[in-house]
Amino acid sequence: MQWAIATAAFLASAVEFVEAFTIVLVVGITINWRSSLLGAFAAAATLAVIIATLGVALVKWVPINDFRLVVGIILILFGLKWLKKAILRYSGLKALHDEEAIFEETMAEIRARGGTIAPRFQPFGVALSYKSVLLEGLEVAFIVITFGSSMTGTSGNGIASAAIGATIAGILVIAAGAIIQAPLTKVPENTLKFIVGIMLTSFGTFWAAEGFGFEWPLSDAFIPIIIVIYLIASFGLVTWLKWYKQRNAAMEITSNSSIPDSKQEEVRS
Repeated sequence: MQWAIATAAFLASAVEFVEAFTIVLVVGITINWRSSLLGAFAAAATLAVIIATLGVALVKWVPINDFRLVVGIILILFGLKWLKKAILRYSGLKALHDEEAIFEETMAEIRARGGTIAPRFQPFGVALSYKSVLLEGLEVAFIVITFGSSMTGTSGNGIASAAIGATIAGILVIAAGAIIQAPLTKVPENTLKFIVGIMLTSFGTFWAAEGFGFEWPLSDAFIPIIIVIYLIASFGLVTWLKWYKQRNAAMEITSNSSIPDSKQEEVRS
């Protein structure tokens, strides 16, 4: 098994499974568990078909170098999206992701719609559970297919390694959720997103360059160096953004204090 691919798939999938589990939990509590679990299992089956068909087709029909170029560019864009959000959150410019708040908000929306606990299957509950698991799971499928297909044929079955990592993440999240029966607020989701953003961007950079025909020094062993470079750059951005935010706040306080009290009263009125 390729541990780097399995680890990346595990971390990325854990984030998505936590978000999907929150909605499934809401549906189970506010409507009923039959509808919630039916929607979740139907979405899982859909995702399994997508991974099995697309993964095999890509490996069989698409040249590996061309595929790495496309996947590398997509992963860079995908990873930078996660990395941007993580940097903004850690610098204080964006609110941290809060699963408990999402849980309460979704529950309020369902109750406002008139959703009630009933023993029979509820189409709305099934659809909501299916949609949430499918949408979050599509990102898992994307990671499994892209990571796995890019490594398949070079040093083992990459799709199998990525699928194992994603499956373990799903089992752990579901098991933890079944025991706790509450939003998984203790999972360091913001930290995981930061790590995953770094990994996606790093792997994407590596594969995109290979797709252009560039030969990395040390071959695959250069990936950790790319990860370190992105880590240093990200921490530098977080530090600079925190300083920038504090400077603007200080300037605003200074500006307000320099305005005469009479003028401040006029502005308030």
